[in-house]
Amino acid sequence: MQSWMSQLRKGVTELTVLAALRQGEAYGYELLQRINHIEGLALTESTVYPLLARLKREKFVSVRAAPSPSGPPRRYYKLTATGQKRLQEMLSQWKLMGNAVSQLAEGEPE
Repeated sequence: MQSWMSQLRKGVTELTVLAALRQGEAYGYELLQRINHIEGLALTESTVYPLLARLKREKFVSVRAAPSPSGPPRRYYKLTATGQKRLQEMLSQWKLMGNAVSQLAEGEPE
């Protein structure tokens, strides 16, 4: 069961990060806190930071640096218009798939 849950989480990681950024700009650790306080969505830094780098390359998020109260500057991530469109497309597919799985699981007719 643990392997199945791991694969499921891996499959929705991008959707999870984009959805968390819909709440507004965040630096990496803050983003992890937004996600990890929801049971079942635990992500690690080693998963999120490479994903954020890819999302930046693909222009789904923008990044700005700002001074930190302690330590090096923080990198703040924000959804771009392209990222918002990507999120809406992903959410549509998520809802479609969720409804289909629910129909099968509940034994509803086609």
